[in-house]
Amino acid sequence: MMSIIELQDRAALRELIDRISIFGDQKDYQNQLQLFTADAVSETSAEGSVIMKLKGREEMAEAFAKFLQGFDTIYHANGQQIVTLSGDKASGKCYCTVTLTGMEEGRKMITTIGAIYEDDYVRSDKGWLIAKRAGTFTWKDKRELGK
Repeated sequence: MMSIIELQDRAALRELIDRISIFGDQKDYQNQLQLFTADAVSETSAEGSVIMKLKGREEMAEAFAKFLQGFDTIYHANGQQIVTLSGDKASGKCYCTVTLTGMEEGRKMITTIGAIYEDDYVRSDKGWLIAKRAGTFTWKDKRELGK
């Protein structure tokens, strides 16, 4: 049976993941990046290759803003999450569907991405933060919206 503290930690880690997604959907990078450690590493892979590797909040803010600037709507739907706790550290895996809409060559386009995020967490005086995030885009569907 899980202790109350373990249940609280698991709930806090789930909320952390959901807050990161919501801030991303709102393009609120300043608040989103406060949920990462100052020297956090974010690595994104697609089709078996690393497409982006960032270190620190400043690099992440610039890259996230640049990547998402062409999209009108961003929507993360977080799914299954598995967490392993070890004192003030934890690791986890979360499945996510990311939907992006925006104009491209005069057409409204929708891109849907299946992503798996593998995270390393640390407890700080501000609560749980992400120290490392490895995102893998496992599939992608891009088409004209409504077609």
